[in-house]
Amino acid sequence: MTTKAIYKSPAGEEAIMALYDTALAHWPVAYETRTVPTRHGETFVIISGDPSAPPLFLLHGAGINSAMWAADVSAYSARHRIYAVDLPGEPGRSAPNRPDWQGMAFAEWLEDIFSALAVEKATLIGLSQGAWTALRFATVHPHRVDRLALLAPGGVVPDKLSFVLRLIPLMMLGNWGIRRAVRILYARQPIPDGVEEITLTMMKNFNARTGTLPLFSDDELRRLTMPVLLVGGDEDALRDNHRIAARLSDLLPDLTVEMISGGGHALLNTVEVVLGWERGD
Repeated sequence: MTTKAIYKSPAGEEAIMALYDTALAHWPVAYETRTVPTRHGETFVIISGDPSAPPLFLLHGAGINSAMWAADVSAYSARHRIYAVDLPGEPGRSAPNRPDWQGMAFAEWLEDIFSALAVEKATLIGLSQGAWTALRFATVHPHRVDRLALLAPGGVVPDKLSFVLRLIPLMMLGNWGIRRAVRILYARQPIPDGVEEITLTMMKNFNARTGTLPLFSDDELRRLTMPVLLVGGDEDALRDNHRIAARLSDLLPDLTVEMISGGGHALLNTVEVVLGWERGD
C-alpha cells in the first residue's frame, strides 16, 4: 500500500472536489451517501434506487470517480439498488492510499464494503481499472457475484505499449496535448460536453497511479461461472478488446460479447447494452 500524495496541491484537490460536488448536485435520482470502513481505508459510496431491488455495484476507472455514472444511474436504479463506489487512491472521496494491485487487497476491500452494506450477493459493473477490480473480487468470491459486466477490462491481456508511447509526449504539450489525448480515448465516438474541461482539471491536479495491472491466470478466470458480459470498443487505443474476447471465450462458460464500432477506451451508451443483456434481449 502506498500513501504518496495523490493530488499535486491542496488547491488542486479542492478544484477536483468542487467538480464532484457539482456532479452530485445534478445527480438525476434521489441518493444518499455513506463512508464505510474497510481494511484498506474508508470508502465513499453513492446509493440510489429501491432498497428492496437487486443490488448492483458500479466501479469506475482510473483517474476519475463515481460521478462518471451520472448519465447511467437513472436507468440502472430503475431495476437495482445502486452502489457507486469510489476506488481508493483515485480522485474521489475514498481514502487516498493505494492498495497493492498484487495479492488480495482489492478483493478484501470490496468484501469489506459488501459486509458494511449488508450485501450478500450483487451484480458488478466495472470500467477499465474498475473492471479489473470486479474481476479480482469475482475470481476470489464467485459465489457473491450474480452477474459481471466488464467494460474495457484490464488484467485479461497486456495493455498496448503504443498507447503509452503516444500519451507521454501529449502530456507535455499542455492543454492541446490533453485535448488530443481525450480524442484518442474516445476514438470515433463524440466527446460529451464538458469532458475535455473535466479531464484538464483532473490531469493538471491529480497524480495518476502508475504501473501495470496484473494479468489474471487461466485458473483464476475459469472461476467465473456466472454470466459475464464484455463490452469493448473496436478502436480502443489502450486494450485489444478482440484479444480479450478471444481469451475469455476460451475460459468462461457463459460469456456475451458486445463490440462497439468506432468505440474507444472511454465508452459511451453502454447502459442499454448492459440492461439488454440482463433482460436477455
